[in-house]
Parts: sequence; C-alpha cells; structure tokens
Amino acid sequence: MLTTTLLASCELPTSYGDFTLHVFGDDDGREDVIALVRGGPDAHQQPLVRMHSACFTGDILASLRCDCGPQLDTAVRLLAKEQHGILLYLTRHEGRGIGLVNKIKAYALQEKGMDTVAANVHLGLPADARDYRAAAEALRQLGVSHLRLATNNPAKIEALVNAGLSVERVPHGGFVSAHNSEYLRIKDVLMGHLDSAGGGRAG
Repeated sequence: MLTTTLLASCELPTSYGDFTLHVFGDDDGREDVIALVRGGPDAHQQPLVRMHSACFTGDILASLRCDCGPQLDTAVRLLAKEQHGILLYLTRHEGRGIGLVNKIKAYALQEKGMDTVAANVHLGLPADARDYRAAAEALRQLGVSHLRLATNNPAKIEALVNAGLSVERVPHGGFVSAHNSEYLRIKDVLMGHLDSAGGGRAG
C-alpha cells in the first residue's frame, strides 16, 4: 500500500515570489514529491497545479533535447501570479521514471536514430514508467480536491481523476525549438500527448 507522508515544510522566498515548500515522501524518509505552494486554499477558486517530472538535464543543465526546462520556468512564473498555485516536483520521475543512467543510455540510442519510445524499448524498459499516486495523495494532504492542471499529458489527468480528484485541463505546450521538435512530435503521435508542439499553454 502506498503511504505518502509530509516530511518537512518551510517558507521559501524566490525570484518568482514567496512560496511555502513542502517535502512529501515515504515511511523510510525518501523524498518523492516536492510541493511549492503559492497562497492558500480558496473555496471559490480551483488552484492552478503543475505536476512536473524531474529532469536533471532539462531543469538544471538547460538541455535543449526536451521542453522540461521551459515548462518548469513558465509554470512557476504562472503560479506566482495565482491566488493559489501548486507546483508538484516529482523527484522519482527522471527519464519518465527510468532513472538518469537509463535516460542517458536512451539518449545515446537516439543519437543513432531511434526515437524516445524505441530507445526505451530497446533497453528493455517501458516507454513511460511514471506513477502519480504519491502526487495525488500530496494534493489531498494539501486540501485540494478540485484543480486546474497545466499539462498536455492525458495520463496525468487520468491518474488524478482515478484518485478521486476533479481536474480541469489547462494547455501547457508550445515550448518548441530546432533541437526538440521531433521529441515533441513523438510525444503527441506515439504517447498521446495533446499538442505539445502547439502554441497553447497556461495563461
């Protein structure tokens, strides 16, 4: 049975604005979900939420292979303008859940012509191994039952709805460059994402 526990909290002033930071994890104290929260619950407004899968290369090194860095930056900027906004940073989701080492191995295969899905399959790994149950539980512990989710990934919406949450989708795509256009096309064509390369995004 999945157990998600609040491990620590603090106030966090940032260059985007002032937030509260919560760290959720399992009973062994391992981090799983980091929640950056703007404002507090409002019975008359659904919070804007972004569930962001950890991406060392994109979020920290500003890799152009993916759209993760721009997605994260834009999401936090949008959340800072909200009366109630939440970023869930999913620490165990590196490489869509296969981990950093396997992600780099998949990158090497992509350099030989494979797409992102084919590279994972060649390594004997699932195309997407992410699990959103801890994220859903973190939202419940933050008092959220209805939300606006900034995403182009139907799997995230389905996971939250299956967990009993009410979800309104807010488009969050269009972060395209010469380096990631094929990556985004594969997201839409093979993984069922919704117009990742288009111009629609939260606003």
